[in-house]
Amino acid sequence: MIATKYIAAYAVFTLASAVSAQETLSSADARHLLVRTGFAPTQAEVAALQGKSPEVAVDTIIARAKTAKPQFAPPAFIGQPAPVMDRLLKSQEERQAMRQQQLREGADIKAWWLREMVESPAPLAERMTLFWHNHFATSQQKVVSSRGMWNQHQLLRAHALGNFKTLVHGVAKDPAMLVYLDGANSRKDAPNENFAREVMELFVLGEASQGGGYSEQDIKEAARAFTGWSVERDDFSYRFRPNIHDTAAKTVLGKTGNFTGEQVIDILLEQPQAARFVVDKLWREFVSPTPDAKEVERVAKHLRDSGMDTSVALRELLLSDAFWATPNRGSLIKSPIDLVVGTVRQFDFNYTDALPFAIKSAQLGQNLLVPPNVKGWPGHTEWIDATTLLERKRFTEQLFRAVELQSESKMAPIEMR
Repeated sequence: MIATKYIAAYAVFTLASAVSAQETLSSADARHLLVRTGFAPTQAEVAALQGKSPEVAVDTIIARAKTAKPQFAPPAFIGQPAPVMDRLLKSQEERQAMRQQQLREGADIKAWWLREMVESPAPLAERMTLFWHNHFATSQQKVVSSRGMWNQHQLLRAHALGNFKTLVHGVAKDPAMLVYLDGANSRKDAPNENFAREVMELFVLGEASQGGGYSEQDIKEAARAFTGWSVERDDFSYRFRPNIHDTAAKTVLGKTGNFTGEQVIDILLEQPQAARFVVDKLWREFVSPTPDAKEVERVAKHLRDSGMDTSVALRELLLSDAFWATPNRGSLIKSPIDLVVGTVRQFDFNYTDALPFAIKSAQLGQNLLVPPNVKGWPGHTEWIDATTLLERKRFTEQLFRAVELQSESKMAPIEMR
Protein backbone atom coordinates (compact mmCIF):
# COMPACT_ATOMS: atom_id res chain seq x y z
CA MET A 1 0.00 0.00 0.00
CA ILE A 2 2.80 2.43 0.91
CA ALA A 3 4.66 1.57 -2.28
CA THR A 4 1.51 2.22 -4.30
CA LYS A 5 1.11 5.64 -2.69
CA TYR A 6 4.71 6.55 -3.48
CA ILE A 7 4.27 5.45 -7.11
CA ALA A 8 1.09 7.50 -7.45
CA ALA A 9 2.76 10.54 -5.90
CA TYR A 10 5.73 10.18 -8.24
CA ALA A 11 3.41 9.95 -11.26
CA VAL A 12 1.64 13.15 -10.23
CA PHE A 13 4.98 14.89 -9.70
CA THR A 14 6.20 13.75 -13.11
CA LEU A 15 3.05 15.05 -14.79
CA ALA A 16 3.22 18.40 -13.04
CA SER A 17 6.93 19.09 -13.42
CA ALA A 18 8.16 17.54 -16.65
CA VAL A 19 9.55 20.88 -17.86
CA SER A 20 8.65 23.29 -15.07
CA ALA A 21 11.55 21.91 -13.01
CA GLN A 22 13.94 23.43 -15.55
CA GLU A 23 14.05 26.91 -17.01
CA THR A 24 15.23 26.01 -20.49
CA LEU A 25 14.52 23.32 -23.04
CA SER A 26 16.77 20.33 -23.44
CA SER A 27 17.37 18.81 -26.87
CA ALA A 28 14.65 16.22 -26.17
CA ASP A 29 12.22 18.96 -25.07
CA ALA A 30 12.87 21.03 -28.17
CA ARG A 31 12.38 18.01 -30.42
CA HIS A 32 9.10 17.14 -28.68
CA LEU A 33 7.79 20.69 -29.17
CA LEU A 34 8.82 20.78 -32.84
CA VAL A 35 7.39 17.36 -33.61
CA ARG A 36 4.01 18.34 -32.15
CA THR A 37 3.86 21.78 -33.73
CA GLY A 38 5.11 20.75 -37.14
CA PHE A 39 6.63 17.67 -38.66
CA ALA A 40 9.81 15.79 -37.82
CA PRO A 41 12.42 18.54 -37.31
CA THR A 42 16.00 18.69 -38.49
CA GLN A 43 18.82 18.79 -35.98
CA ALA A 44 19.39 22.44 -36.84
CA GLU A 45 15.78 23.27 -35.94
CA VAL A 46 16.17 21.45 -32.62
CA ALA A 47 19.42 23.24 -31.84
CA ALA A 48 17.80 26.62 -32.51
CA LEU A 49 15.30 26.07 -29.66
CA GLN A 50 17.54 24.21 -27.23
CA GLY A 51 18.38 26.40 -24.26
CA LYS A 52 15.39 28.70 -24.71
CA SER A 53 12.59 28.91 -22.17
CA PRO A 54 9.35 27.10 -23.04
CA GLU A 55 7.55 30.44 -23.24
CA VAL A 56 10.04 31.96 -25.67
CA ALA A 57 10.11 28.81 -27.81
CA VAL A 58 6.32 28.52 -28.01
CA ASP A 59 5.81 32.22 -28.67
CA THR A 60 8.44 32.13 -31.42
CA ILE A 61 6.79 29.18 -33.17
CA ILE A 62 3.30 30.69 -32.97
CA ALA A 63 4.40 34.16 -34.08
CA ARG A 64 6.26 32.72 -37.06
CA ALA A 65 3.22 30.66 -38.06
CA LYS A 66 0.81 33.60 -37.77
CA THR A 67 2.85 35.68 -40.22
CA ALA A 68 3.84 32.83 -42.55
CA LYS A 69 3.23 33.18 -46.28
CA PRO A 70 3.26 30.40 -48.90
CA GLN A 71 6.72 29.71 -50.29
CA PHE A 72 5.64 28.87 -53.81
CA ALA A 73 3.41 30.28 -56.53
CA PRO A 74 -0.11 28.82 -56.79
CA PRO A 75 -0.78 25.98 -59.24
CA ALA A 76 -0.81 27.18 -62.85
CA PHE A 77 -4.54 26.68 -63.34
CA ILE A 78 -5.32 29.38 -60.77
CA GLY A 79 -4.14 32.06 -63.18
CA GLN A 80 -6.05 30.69 -66.14
CA PRO A 81 -9.63 31.48 -67.24
CA ALA A 82 -12.31 29.60 -65.32
CA PRO A 83 -13.50 26.45 -67.09
CA VAL A 84 -16.86 26.22 -68.82
CA MET A 85 -19.50 25.23 -66.28
CA ASP A 86 -20.57 21.59 -66.33
CA ARG A 87 -24.20 22.52 -67.03
CA LEU A 88 -23.16 24.24 -70.27
CA LEU A 89 -21.32 21.23 -71.67
CA LYS A 90 -23.34 19.48 -74.34
CA SER A 91 -21.99 15.94 -74.45
CA GLN A 92 -21.07 13.21 -72.00
CA GLU A 93 -17.54 13.23 -73.45
CA GLU A 94 -17.15 16.94 -72.67
CA ARG A 95 -18.40 16.44 -69.14
CA GLN A 96 -16.06 13.50 -68.60
CA ALA A 97 -13.14 15.55 -69.92
CA MET A 98 -14.05 18.34 -67.50
CA ARG A 99 -14.07 15.94 -64.56
CA GLN A 100 -10.66 14.63 -65.58
CA GLN A 101 -9.39 18.18 -65.71
CA GLN A 102 -10.75 18.78 -62.20
CA LEU A 103 -8.90 15.71 -60.95
CA ARG A 104 -5.63 16.91 -62.52
CA GLU A 105 -6.05 20.33 -60.96
CA GLY A 106 -6.84 18.73 -57.60
CA ALA A 107 -3.60 16.78 -57.91
CA ASP A 108 -1.81 20.07 -58.57
CA ILE A 109 -3.20 21.47 -55.32
CA LYS A 110 -2.06 18.39 -53.40
CA ALA A 111 1.44 18.57 -54.85
CA TRP A 112 1.62 22.31 -54.10
CA TRP A 113 0.52 21.76 -50.50
CA LEU A 114 2.89 18.85 -49.89
CA ARG A 115 5.74 20.97 -51.14
CA GLU A 116 4.70 23.80 -48.81
CA MET A 117 4.62 21.37 -45.88
CA VAL A 118 8.08 20.04 -46.67
CA GLU A 119 9.74 23.39 -47.33
CA SER A 120 7.91 25.77 -44.99
CA PRO A 121 10.02 27.55 -42.35
CA ALA A 122 6.82 27.75 -40.27
CA PRO A 123 5.39 24.20 -40.27
CA LEU A 124 2.85 25.02 -37.56
CA ALA A 125 0.98 27.09 -40.16
CA GLU A 126 0.75 24.01 -42.38
CA ARG A 127 -0.20 21.74 -39.51
CA MET A 128 -3.01 24.05 -38.42
CA THR A 129 -4.27 24.35 -41.99
CA LEU A 130 -4.35 20.56 -42.13
CA PHE A 131 -6.11 20.48 -38.74
CA TRP A 132 -8.90 22.72 -40.04
CA HIS A 133 -9.09 20.81 -43.33
CA ASN A 134 -9.97 17.77 -41.21
CA HIS A 135 -12.26 19.74 -38.88
CA PHE A 136 -14.24 21.34 -41.73
CA ALA A 137 -13.97 18.24 -43.90
CA THR A 138 -14.92 18.84 -47.55
CA SER A 139 -14.31 16.49 -50.47
CA GLN A 140 -13.45 17.42 -54.03
CA GLN A 141 -15.21 14.27 -55.18
CA LYS A 142 -18.56 15.91 -54.44
CA VAL A 143 -17.65 19.57 -54.89
CA VAL A 144 -16.12 18.92 -58.33
CA SER A 145 -14.48 22.33 -58.40
CA SER A 146 -10.73 22.55 -58.00
CA ARG A 147 -10.98 26.33 -57.75
CA GLY A 148 -13.57 25.96 -55.02
CA MET A 149 -11.28 23.62 -53.09
CA TRP A 150 -8.35 25.99 -53.60
CA ASN A 151 -10.36 28.94 -52.31
CA GLN A 152 -11.46 26.99 -49.26
CA HIS A 153 -7.86 25.99 -48.60
CA GLN A 154 -6.83 29.64 -48.70
CA LEU A 155 -9.60 30.48 -46.24
CA LEU A 156 -8.40 27.82 -43.78
CA ARG A 157 -4.80 28.94 -44.24
CA ALA A 158 -5.62 32.62 -43.66
CA HIS A 159 -7.38 31.93 -40.35
CA ALA A 160 -5.40 28.88 -39.22
CA LEU A 161 -4.23 30.61 -36.04
CA GLY A 162 -6.76 33.41 -35.99
CA ASN A 163 -10.23 33.94 -34.64
CA PHE A 164 -12.40 30.81 -34.56
CA LYS A 165 -15.60 32.85 -34.92
CA THR A 166 -14.34 34.47 -38.09
CA LEU A 167 -13.30 31.09 -39.46
CA VAL A 168 -16.68 29.48 -38.78
CA HIS A 169 -18.53 32.35 -40.43
CA GLY A 170 -16.21 32.13 -43.41
CA VAL A 171 -16.58 28.38 -43.81
CA ALA A 172 -20.37 28.63 -43.47
CA LYS A 173 -20.50 30.76 -46.62
CA ASP A 174 -17.72 28.95 -48.42
CA PRO A 175 -19.08 27.69 -51.76
CA ALA A 176 -17.27 24.35 -51.49
CA MET A 177 -18.87 23.72 -48.10
CA LEU A 178 -22.29 24.84 -49.34
CA VAL A 179 -22.08 22.32 -52.17
CA TYR A 180 -20.61 19.55 -50.01
CA LEU A 181 -23.35 19.76 -47.37
CA ASP A 182 -26.16 20.51 -49.84
CA GLY A 183 -26.78 23.99 -48.48
CA ALA A 184 -26.62 25.63 -51.90
CA ASN A 185 -30.11 24.34 -52.77
CA SER A 186 -31.73 24.87 -49.36
CA ARG A 187 -34.90 26.96 -49.65
CA LYS A 188 -37.67 28.06 -47.33
CA ASP A 189 -40.16 25.54 -48.64
CA ALA A 190 -37.62 22.70 -48.35
CA PRO A 191 -34.82 23.53 -45.88
CA ASN A 192 -31.87 21.15 -45.95
CA GLU A 193 -30.69 20.19 -42.47
CA ASN A 194 -27.21 18.93 -43.33
CA PHE A 195 -25.23 22.08 -42.61
CA ALA A 196 -27.30 22.99 -39.53
CA ARG A 197 -26.63 19.53 -38.12
CA GLU A 198 -22.91 19.49 -38.89
CA VAL A 199 -22.22 23.04 -37.76
CA MET A 200 -23.52 22.00 -34.34
CA GLU A 201 -22.24 18.43 -34.14
CA LEU A 202 -18.89 18.63 -35.94
CA PHE A 203 -17.87 22.27 -36.21
CA VAL A 204 -18.89 24.17 -33.06
CA LEU A 205 -20.53 22.20 -30.22
CA GLY A 206 -19.84 18.49 -30.61
CA GLU A 207 -22.29 15.63 -30.42
CA ALA A 208 -25.52 16.32 -28.54
CA SER A 209 -24.98 13.23 -26.39
CA GLN A 210 -21.51 14.48 -25.43
CA GLY A 211 -22.52 17.85 -24.03
CA GLY A 212 -23.51 19.64 -27.23
CA GLY A 213 -26.68 20.89 -25.56
CA TYR A 214 -28.95 21.04 -28.61
CA SER A 215 -31.93 19.04 -29.84
CA GLU A 216 -33.28 17.83 -33.17
CA GLN A 217 -35.71 20.73 -33.07
CA ASP A 218 -32.81 23.16 -32.73
CA ILE A 219 -31.31 21.66 -35.89
CA LYS A 220 -34.58 22.00 -37.79
CA GLU A 221 -35.02 25.61 -36.70
CA ALA A 222 -31.42 26.51 -37.52
CA ALA A 223 -31.75 24.95 -40.97
CA ARG A 224 -34.47 27.48 -41.78
CA ALA A 225 -32.06 30.31 -41.02
CA PHE A 226 -29.56 29.05 -43.60
CA THR A 227 -32.07 28.92 -46.47
CA GLY A 228 -31.16 31.16 -49.37
CA TRP A 229 -27.40 30.67 -48.87
CA SER A 230 -26.40 29.64 -52.35
CA VAL A 231 -23.60 29.46 -54.92
CA GLU A 232 -23.27 31.42 -58.13
CA ARG A 233 -22.34 28.65 -60.49
CA ASP A 234 -20.79 30.88 -63.16
CA ASP A 235 -17.88 31.91 -60.92
CA PHE A 236 -18.45 29.58 -57.92
CA SER A 237 -18.94 32.44 -55.46
CA TYR A 238 -21.30 32.80 -52.49
CA ARG A 239 -24.66 34.37 -53.22
CA PHE A 240 -27.55 35.12 -50.90
CA ARG A 241 -30.96 34.64 -52.52
CA PRO A 242 -33.48 36.51 -50.33
CA ASN A 243 -36.50 35.21 -52.24
CA ILE A 244 -35.91 31.67 -50.95
CA HIS A 245 -34.82 32.64 -47.42
CA ASP A 246 -37.15 31.87 -44.50
CA THR A 247 -37.75 35.19 -42.70
CA ALA A 248 -40.17 33.84 -40.09
CA ALA A 249 -39.34 33.54 -36.38
CA LYS A 250 -37.11 30.68 -35.29
CA THR A 251 -36.19 29.30 -31.87
CA VAL A 252 -32.63 28.07 -31.45
CA LEU A 253 -31.12 27.06 -28.10
CA GLY A 254 -33.88 28.88 -26.24
CA LYS A 255 -33.63 32.14 -28.17
CA THR A 256 -36.41 33.28 -30.52
CA GLY A 257 -36.25 35.79 -33.36
CA ASN A 258 -36.26 36.27 -37.11
CA PHE A 259 -32.73 34.94 -37.12
CA THR A 260 -30.44 34.96 -40.14
CA GLY A 261 -27.84 32.26 -40.61
CA GLU A 262 -25.15 34.60 -39.30
CA GLN A 263 -27.14 35.19 -36.11
CA VAL A 264 -27.64 31.47 -35.56
CA ILE A 265 -23.90 30.89 -35.86
CA ASP A 266 -23.31 33.63 -33.29
CA ILE A 267 -25.78 31.94 -30.92
CA LEU A 268 -23.86 28.68 -31.26
CA LEU A 269 -20.51 30.34 -30.70
CA GLU A 270 -21.81 32.07 -27.55
CA GLN A 271 -22.30 28.70 -25.87
CA PRO A 272 -19.57 27.80 -23.32
CA GLN A 273 -19.45 24.37 -24.93
CA ALA A 274 -18.06 25.87 -28.15
CA ALA A 275 -14.73 26.75 -26.51
CA ARG A 276 -14.58 23.38 -24.74
CA PHE A 277 -15.18 21.56 -28.00
CA VAL A 278 -12.39 23.39 -29.84
CA VAL A 279 -9.92 22.93 -27.00
CA ASP A 280 -10.78 19.24 -26.74
CA LYS A 281 -9.95 18.76 -30.43
CA LEU A 282 -6.74 20.79 -30.15
CA TRP A 283 -5.75 18.69 -27.14
CA ARG A 284 -6.14 15.46 -29.15
CA GLU A 285 -4.09 16.96 -31.96
CA PHE A 286 -1.22 18.37 -29.89
CA VAL A 287 -1.17 16.81 -26.41
CA SER A 288 -2.59 13.29 -26.06
CA PRO A 289 -5.52 11.09 -27.08
CA THR A 290 -7.22 11.57 -23.70
CA PRO A 291 -8.02 15.19 -22.75
CA ASP A 292 -8.04 16.19 -19.09
CA ALA A 293 -11.45 17.72 -18.38
CA LYS A 294 -10.19 20.25 -15.82
CA GLU A 295 -7.39 21.41 -18.07
CA VAL A 296 -9.74 21.64 -21.03
CA GLU A 297 -12.04 23.87 -18.99
CA ARG A 298 -9.13 26.06 -17.90
CA VAL A 299 -7.86 26.53 -21.46
CA ALA A 300 -11.42 26.99 -22.76
CA LYS A 301 -11.83 29.94 -20.40
CA HIS A 302 -8.74 31.56 -21.88
CA LEU A 303 -10.16 30.93 -25.35
CA ARG A 304 -13.52 32.54 -24.45
CA ASP A 305 -11.83 35.49 -22.72
CA SER A 306 -9.74 36.10 -25.85
CA GLY A 307 -12.83 36.32 -28.05
CA MET A 308 -12.08 32.83 -29.44
CA ASP A 309 -8.52 33.45 -30.63
CA THR A 310 -7.22 30.01 -31.57
CA SER A 311 -3.58 30.94 -30.99
CA VAL A 312 -4.36 31.78 -27.35
CA ALA A 313 -5.78 28.33 -26.72
CA LEU A 314 -2.90 26.64 -28.51
CA ARG A 315 -0.34 28.60 -26.51
CA GLU A 316 -1.99 27.55 -23.24
CA LEU A 317 -1.94 23.92 -24.33
CA LEU A 318 1.69 23.99 -25.43
CA LEU A 319 2.75 25.52 -22.11
CA SER A 320 0.62 23.20 -19.99
CA ASP A 321 2.20 20.59 -17.71
CA ALA A 322 0.27 17.93 -19.59
CA PHE A 323 1.96 18.79 -22.88
CA TRP A 324 5.43 18.26 -21.40
CA ALA A 325 4.52 15.27 -19.23
CA THR A 326 6.61 12.18 -19.92
CA PRO A 327 3.57 9.86 -20.27
CA ASN A 328 2.16 12.05 -23.05
CA ARG A 329 5.33 12.14 -25.13
CA GLY A 330 5.08 9.61 -27.91
CA SER A 331 1.38 9.06 -27.19
CA LEU A 332 0.15 10.27 -30.58
CA ILE A 333 0.26 8.13 -33.72
CA LYS A 334 1.62 9.90 -36.76
CA SER A 335 -0.85 10.52 -39.56
CA PRO A 336 0.28 9.53 -43.06
CA ILE A 337 1.00 13.20 -43.81
CA ASP A 338 3.05 13.43 -40.60
CA LEU A 339 5.03 10.37 -41.59
CA VAL A 340 5.64 11.31 -45.21
CA VAL A 341 6.34 15.02 -44.76
CA GLY A 342 8.27 14.48 -41.55
CA THR A 343 10.55 11.87 -43.09
CA VAL A 344 11.34 14.04 -46.11
CA ARG A 345 11.95 17.11 -43.93
CA GLN A 346 14.02 15.40 -41.27
CA PHE A 347 16.41 13.72 -43.66
CA ASP A 348 16.41 16.58 -46.16
CA PHE A 349 15.66 14.36 -49.14
CA ASN A 350 16.09 16.03 -52.50
CA TYR A 351 13.11 15.50 -54.81
CA THR A 352 11.80 16.64 -58.18
CA ASP A 353 8.04 16.39 -57.64
CA ALA A 354 5.93 16.42 -54.47
CA LEU A 355 2.94 14.68 -56.05
CA PRO A 356 4.27 11.16 -55.34
CA PHE A 357 4.33 12.09 -51.65
CA ALA A 358 0.65 13.05 -51.83
CA ILE A 359 -0.09 9.76 -53.59
CA LYS A 360 1.81 7.80 -50.95
CA SER A 361 -0.11 9.59 -48.17
CA ALA A 362 -3.36 8.61 -49.89
CA GLN A 363 -2.19 5.00 -50.10
CA LEU A 364 -1.50 5.12 -46.37
CA GLY A 365 -5.03 6.38 -45.67
CA GLN A 366 -4.94 10.18 -45.89
CA ASN A 367 -5.92 11.53 -49.30
CA LEU A 368 -5.78 15.32 -49.16
CA LEU A 369 -8.94 17.08 -50.40
CA VAL A 370 -10.79 13.75 -50.18
CA PRO A 371 -11.57 12.98 -46.50
CA PRO A 372 -13.61 9.79 -46.00
CA ASN A 373 -16.75 11.66 -44.91
CA VAL A 374 -17.98 14.83 -43.23
CA LYS A 375 -16.38 13.71 -39.96
CA GLY A 376 -12.95 13.75 -41.56
CA TRP A 377 -10.22 11.27 -40.79
CA PRO A 378 -10.76 9.64 -37.36
CA GLY A 379 -7.01 9.46 -36.74
CA HIS A 380 -5.01 7.95 -33.87
CA THR A 381 -5.27 4.14 -33.83
CA GLU A 382 -7.39 4.22 -37.00
CA TRP A 383 -4.23 5.11 -38.91
CA ILE A 384 -2.73 1.71 -38.20
CA ASP A 385 -3.68 -1.75 -39.36
CA ALA A 386 -1.71 -4.67 -40.76
CA THR A 387 -1.75 -3.24 -44.29
CA THR A 388 -0.87 0.38 -43.54
CA LEU A 389 1.85 -0.63 -41.08
CA LEU A 390 3.54 -2.65 -43.80
CA GLU A 391 3.10 0.21 -46.28
CA ARG A 392 4.72 2.64 -43.84
CA LYS A 393 7.72 0.36 -43.65
CA ARG A 394 7.88 0.08 -47.44
CA PHE A 395 7.70 3.85 -47.81
CA THR A 396 10.78 4.52 -45.68
CA GLU A 397 12.63 1.66 -47.35
CA GLN A 398 11.81 3.14 -50.77
CA LEU A 399 13.15 6.54 -49.79
CA PHE A 400 16.41 5.30 -48.35
CA ARG A 401 16.96 2.84 -51.16
CA ALA A 402 16.46 5.66 -53.66
CA VAL A 403 19.12 7.67 -51.84
CA GLU A 404 21.51 4.72 -51.99
CA LEU A 405 20.98 4.34 -55.73
CA GLN A 406 21.39 8.07 -56.23
CA SER A 407 24.68 8.00 -54.35
CA GLU A 408 25.95 4.98 -56.28
CA SER A 409 25.12 6.38 -59.72
CA LYS A 410 25.34 10.13 -58.99
CA MET A 411 21.81 10.50 -60.28
CA ALA A 412 19.52 13.52 -60.19
CA PRO A 413 17.12 14.09 -57.24
CA ILE A 414 15.11 11.05 -56.15
CA GLU A 415 11.75 10.16 -57.60
CA MET A 416 9.25 7.80 -55.97
CA ARG A 417 7.27 5.20 -57.87
